[in-house]
Amino acid sequence: MAILIDSNTRVICQGFTGKNGTFHSEQAVLYGTRMVGGTSPGKGNTKHLDLPVFDNVAEAREQTGADASVIYVPPPGAADAICEAIDAQIPLIVCITEGIPVADMIKVSRALDDSKSRLIGPNCPGVMTAGECKIGIMPGNIFKKGSVGIVSRSGTLTYEAVYQTTAEGLGQTTAVGIGGDPVKGTDFIAMLELFLADPATNPSS
Repeated sequence: MAILIDSNTRVICQGFTGKNGTFHSEQAVLYGTRMVGGTSPGKGNTKHLDLPVFDNVAEAREQTGADASVIYVPPPGAADAICEAIDAQIPLIVCITEGIPVADMIKVSRALDDSKSRLIGPNCPGVMTAGECKIGIMPGNIFKKGSVGIVSRSGTLTYEAVYQTTAEGLGQTTAVGIGGDPVKGTDFIAMLELFLADPATNPSS
């Protein structure tokens, strides 16, 4: 097992046809992530990376059954993108975007209250379950399936912890970069509770 995502997770990308969305979606597919499409307003009913493009998240979720979304939308529109995913009741939203204004994230925080969504980020490297699913910008080649759960505010320290646990032969269940912004989605305590409840993550590792 793992937390948040696994090989069955169906992922869409918001900002799918942009430079970052394209590159990291390609990397996710190569890793084995079950990418099922993406959104790009005005480009619906087309294809990108041989996957369907939708005008909005609600349509994407209805037609693909997506249960996770990754956001590569630039800062001015990123908070609206998160709120769109919340409105579409996407269970897991991972926002990679850096530089979202704090005032915008306060509105997002209010939208998350009593919603059916969990937000990871913003300004984070994403979530990755070793050998199963890659959402975000973490390099898949340093991961190895194992017993250690990793959570960090820092992208660089996340990678370092992954690299060292791989080098020691321990491997990882899931790594989560929660982001370092003052207003964010899921915090350390919530992540630790998920890891403690996961039988595959060994707290004595």
